[in-house]
Amino acid sequence: MDATRRHLILSGLGLGAAAALGPAALARPRGPAGAAREELFRISLAEWSLHRTIGAGELTNLDFARVAKQEFGLDAIEYVSLFFPRGATDFDSLRELRARAEDQGVRSLLIMIDGEGQLADADDAQRRTAIENHFKWIAAAKFLGCHSIRVNAGGGGTPEEQMERAADSLHRLAGMGEQYGIDVIVENHGGLSSNGAWLAETIRRADHPRCGTLPDFGNFDLGGGKWYDRYQGIAEMMPFARAVSAKSHEFDAEGNETRTDYSRMLKIVVDAGYHGYVGIEFEGDGIPEREGIAKTKALLERVRARLSAPAGGGRG
Repeated sequence: MDATRRHLILSGLGLGAAAALGPAALARPRGPAGAAREELFRISLAEWSLHRTIGAGELTNLDFARVAKQEFGLDAIEYVSLFFPRGATDFDSLRELRARAEDQGVRSLLIMIDGEGQLADADDAQRRTAIENHFKWIAAAKFLGCHSIRVNAGGGGTPEEQMERAADSLHRLAGMGEQYGIDVIVENHGGLSSNGAWLAETIRRADHPRCGTLPDFGNFDLGGGKWYDRYQGIAEMMPFARAVSAKSHEFDAEGNETRTDYSRMLKIVVDAGYHGYVGIEFEGDGIPEREGIAKTKALLERVRARLSAPAGGGRG
């Protein structure tokens, strides 16, 4: 079966599955620009913040919305594909997941996709497979009411070769996303994608309104002991941002994150005109996950209050 035919078949199956659930499943979700603006930005919770707890069997994907709302008072969540035990095509499980989020009054924002192949793979057949592997997640994201899927832009070859292949793959995926009202966004997530300038130019070359970025405060490890400047990288990615990830690891006695100056970083975010959700993604191992989530939330709230204060009012 050629790639075009398979694309159409998979597209039709995904749309049909969503349509079977009624008009609500097909309604275009509000993107980040549609988030309530009574605050400078809103706060969500990324599921990876609980990856050790989930890995230990103490929580499941189905518990995520309840934990976000009841334990942390958060009304929006970001899923991780690795925690969908039956994948993206089990609509019974997806229906239950969606119902639980709705019961809690929690909005599903996006799904972070991993393990589906490299979108800049040097082997054309492998790259085509990677593209097609993401189609089902676009359908699942639509089903859950998300605005985006987060993908990776890894591969092989020179930076220019990887950029061209990644841009082509992203354009194709965004074309599929357009049929569902789903954005395809790329996180700085290691390798060349952690180079802010490289990722920004890749998005420009992808040249699709459904393609953007998910800037992550901490993922700027270029490998070989080299790091990209995180503040520069975030500034380069923010013009394309559809979501933002507030990565945290450890905190000092005053509750400040020790690797990232949140005041400086969040000023870059809001100065770029972004007023959507900023997702807590605690990744530290020195304190329990729930404590790390709570500390990150408190820090985001403090910085938001300072940035929202009238000029001349409050402390900097």
